[in-house]
Amino acid sequence: MHATGVIRTLLAGSAAIVSIGTANAQTPGPAGTAAGTTITNTAQASYTVNGVQQTAASNAATFVVDRKVNLTVVPATQNNTQVSVGQPNAVVAFQLTNNTNGTQDFLLSASQTPIQNLFTADNFDVSNIRIFVDSNGNGTYDVGVDTATYINELGADQIATVFIVADVPNQQTAALAGITLIAQVAAGGNAAAQGTALTPSILANDDNAVDIVFADNDSDGLGADIAYNGQGRASLGYEITTRNVALTVTKSSVVVSDPVSGVLLPKAIPGAVVQYCLVVNNATLLVPANNVNLTDLVPANTTYVPGSITIGGLGVGGACVLNGFPANDDGSAIPLTPFTGSYNAGTKRVTATIPTLLGGTSVAASFRVTIN
Repeated sequence: MHATGVIRTLLAGSAAIVSIGTANAQTPGPAGTAAGTTITNTAQASYTVNGVQQTAASNAATFVVDRKVNLTVVPATQNNTQVSVGQPNAVVAFQLTNNTNGTQDFLLSASQTPIQNLFTADNFDVSNIRIFVDSNGNGTYDVGVDTATYINELGADQIATVFIVADVPNQQTAALAGITLIAQVAAGGNAAAQGTALTPSILANDDNAVDIVFADNDSDGLGADIAYNGQGRASLGYEITTRNVALTVTKSSVVVSDPVSGVLLPKAIPGAVVQYCLVVNNATLLVPANNVNLTDLVPANTTYVPGSITIGGLGVGGACVLNGFPANDDGSAIPLTPFTGSYNAGTKRVTATIPTLLGGTSVAASFRVTIN
């Protein structure tokens, strides 16, 4: 009877069941709840027995949020990078968004993928390809500042800018070259080292481990990228727009001394010293001329004055009004300048090298001879 009475009492009572869960209290961004977040859920039962309120709790059901791997790679600009024939260190820029629900590293590589615009077909390759990550977020490639070659510890929903830097060949038929940035999601969590590429989990879901699920698809929309491979890619082009610049060279000479009058109103007599001035001018604005080599032969009936080459001076009207930096006849570098100069006694050739002559600027070089 006692047992039966208890059963009847329970049937006469009332009960309610609720559940209580715990998870990350922060509102997740577009990438979703962070991978590794523990989500715990416990059920609670409340009931009455003979009018007395009672409760009972279930065991805790716990699992961790898995890593949903995704990324987006797009060109940083809508148009190809405009370059000139022979241009070194030409830059194209891309932006990578970490759509993964966790902090990740990204491995970077490049491929020369042919592209085509409305009027021009891909017909050349660039060389000396390098990849750098924007370190200060200014969106501009800074030589010596942007040195990282992989993206390190990029948080969920954050964006990084990546630069591909390459040299354009000195090829007059060059028109268009395609370049593709390929990004591979890698393990994060170690700011001091590059993470290894992620691989998807293939076993059944483990509630106590962070499984890896590739959720990326054809990132460029052109079918070039395989879906669900943890990679993203985008392409841009190096497009030749300038094949030459308006570069001119003006040469002048002036007698600087003679053995009779010295430097006061000197004349071009035997033994006099004559200075030749070469002024090179690039009249094409915004387009540099690279590897400018000025060469001149010491004329007959004169002798080169050793150590007289100067480069980087100021020329006005084709004449040197301010001498530049003294060069070394052996072709060695001039300290604190980009210039070099040399004299070949066998060929009697004077050379002045200017690595870059910016558009709208001029540079003067000079050397001296003695009249035999």
